[in-house]
Amino acid sequence: MSIQILYFAGLKESLGRGVDTVDLPEGVKTVGELRDWLVANGAPVLATTRNLRCAVNQEMAPAATLLKDGDEVAFFPPVTGG
Repeated sequence: MSIQILYFAGLKESLGRGVDTVDLPEGVKTVGELRDWLVANGAPVLATTRNLRCAVNQEMAPAATLLKDGDEVAFFPPVTGG
């Protein structure tokens, strides 16, 4: 399953990039599992950001949200400036 991941605000700055396209391993099926997998694979800031928010296909999504091939997943802190 291939998805696009967007990072905003301080996450983008901490990671040094705003977008990733990844092929998920077999065991990653939810937003929460995705976050855990990203933390284990070089994005520890996702574990330390308080009140991390997530959206799937531009709609707010809880950790239990199932992912599908081609989804766009966005992670951002609760308040972003602009």
